[in-house]
Amino acid sequence: MPFRRRASSRRALYDRAMTKTTFKPGDEVITPRSRGKVIDICATPSGQFIFGIEDETGEVTYFTPKALQHA
Repeated sequence: MPFRRRASSRRALYDRAMTKTTFKPGDEVITPRSRGKVIDICATPSGQFIFGIEDETGEVTYFTPKALQHA
């Protein structure tokens, strides 16, 4: 019998990820590379959220919440 996650544990994982992240589209953030604005939020297949940050040159790079700080 394959291992299955219960729906409640998936919901708990989502809730835990969302409470850790306080970044919303439009927020100004500081990344390890530069300063920018959150323009995209994506979930990875592993359940982790990544944030698309547009810097002053228009380049978009993706970071985990651990790499970001509010400006």
